[in-house]
Amino acid sequence: MAKGPRVIIHLECTTCRTSGKPGVSRYTTTKNKRTTPDRMELKKHCRYENKHTVHKEIK
Repeated sequence: MAKGPRVIIHLECTTCRTSGKPGVSRYTTTKNKRTTPDRMELKKHCRYENKHTVHKEIK
């Protein structure tokens, strides 16, 4: 395991979470904790909604 400021994070679709549809879109990426200590928000493609939606970092 490498030591350093980079950590693996998980991004989850915000619209899938609030709607009653089955399935939630999730992505895995890395970020530098020193430069971005806050939670990330990225626009990614959601395969359940079939469009680009906001994905927020989950713990």
